[in-house]
This record gives sequence, C-alpha cells and structure tokens, in this order.
Amino acid sequence: MSSHVLAVGESLVDVVHRPDGSVAEHPGGSIANVALTLGRLGRDVRLATWLGRDERGDSVRAWLAESDVALAAGSDGAERTSVGVATLDDGGSATYEFDMTWQVPPGAAAGSDTLAVHTGSIAAVLEPGSSQVRALLEAARATSTITYDPNARPMIMGTADEARGRIEALVALSDVVKVSDEDLGWLYPGQDPVEAARAWLTAGATGSSGQEGPAVVVVTKGGDGAVALTAGGDVEVKAPSAQVVDTVGAGDSFMGALIDGLWGNDLLGAARRDALRAVGPEALTAVLERCVAVAAITVSRAGANPPRRDELGG
Repeated sequence: MSSHVLAVGESLVDVVHRPDGSVAEHPGGSIANVALTLGRLGRDVRLATWLGRDERGDSVRAWLAESDVALAAGSDGAERTSVGVATLDDGGSATYEFDMTWQVPPGAAAGSDTLAVHTGSIAAVLEPGSSQVRALLEAARATSTITYDPNARPMIMGTADEARGRIEALVALSDVVKVSDEDLGWLYPGQDPVEAARAWLTAGATGSSGQEGPAVVVVTKGGDGAVALTAGGDVEVKAPSAQVVDTVGAGDSFMGALIDGLWGNDLLGAARRDALRAVGPEALTAVLERCVAVAAITVSRAGANPPRRDELGG
C-alpha cells in the first residue's frame, strides 16, 4: 500500500433548504468532505465511514469514487444512510439538524503507511463511534500525524458544557487542529476566539493523555481569513473575495487543503512530528494561502464542491 491519509468519520446526505423554498440533496458529511477535497487535490485518501446499502448510500459512494476516495472495508454496514438537513439563510450560512447513526467500521486502523489520520465533528462525539475514534487515534499516534476539526454541530452534540470535555481531550491527542471562530465562540462564550485556541497549544501538557498538545492550531474566520498559532508565533492570512452561494463544506475543504499542504511540505507522519512543531512562518503562510483559496472556491458553489488541483494552478 502507498502512503495515504485515513479519514475517520461521517458520510451522509445533506438535504438543503434554500431561502427561495427550493430543496436539493447533496452527498456530504464533514469527514467525507475532507476526504473528497484530498482526493480532488490528487492525494491517496481512505475513508472509514458508516453508510447504508440504500439509494442515498449509493449516491454517496458514487460521489466519493468520482473523486478517487477509497472506502475502508466494512464502511457499508449501517442500516440506513444518515441525513443532515441544512437550512440556509439569506447570506448562505447553514443551520443543521441530523438523523444519523455512527460507528467506526470493524477493522479500520492506521498502518505504517498512514501518514495522517483525520477526524472531527459528529464522529468524534457521537457514541458508540466516538469512543472507537478515540481508541483509533491513540493507537495511530505511533505512526501518524493526528489532525482534528471539532466542527461543532450543537443540534446533535448537546450543550457546549457537554461537548467541551470530549473536544478538549481530542485536541490534546492531536498534532494539528483546525477550528472556526464560531465554534470557539460556542465552546468558550465571552472569550476571544484566538486566545481560547491559543490555550489548546499546551492542552496535552495538563491533560490526562500525557501528550504535548498540538503543534499547530488554525482558527478560521470566514471571509476574514485564518490565523495559525504555533509555539514559534502566529501567521495570519486574508481570504480572497468570493461570491458566496452557500458555506456548506467550506471549512471541510479548508481542512483538506491544510492536510494537503502539510503533506506537500513533508510534515506528515509520526517521524516528522518535530519538524511539524518547528514549521516556519514562510511555509505556513503558503499553506494557509492555498487553504483560503480552496475555501473561497467552495463557497462560490452550491453544496460541498471543492476544487480540483488543476483549478488552483498545480
């Protein structure tokens, strides 16, 4: 097997209600969107997910296959394919409701050729799968970079008080965390989002995991760009202007581009953990600039529809 990224988490069908009253269905799911982005950027990516053998599951499988995303064995074991109902406001922002089940497919694990394992969102907090995700990440740290995006969904995660402990435990296990300012505002009301994220840089030092905490925490700020926090200092980039159709999948496409950029800089894999921690501002700026470019293209399109590498000029 070749070097690859393993994405672990939900795939589903987004039923999108638009302000004009129209309704459309799009395959999606936070972790599936990240895998799709990596596939479109030409990366070898495997998705461990939980789909039904039904019409909606068939649509998700076809959507993933068209972007060269391979499914881990056993990913079709669900009784039915999960559904997320997204209601868009006049600005294109979405609120969500979910009808879903989640577990890690049997046998899913990182191997010696797994450069990174990515997870987040619903898969990281919804039982029984969330405990399985945590165990998989703990084992994968021996070989792989761990990347995580909380991508909060309060409708299914419960209150911030209920979700915060699980999210912080996964932050402490991770090497790279991407989080939106909106998610931080939900988790830590009244705090400056960037300063709340800065505390995560040392999360492992005081956590029960015994890990060092993440090397890089990236805070996305929508149309205002993104800032990456490291022990060596902060790097901030502005977002290019974009005509927003909707924001579905924008953060996930940013996350996929972030993993792609770190891969391109030879910063993935457990053996590169020290190099990742020492990443310089020039390399990190270039990575973030590609991330905001990818996200800008995604918001200009309906649904989770990230660009392919040739749309980015290489």
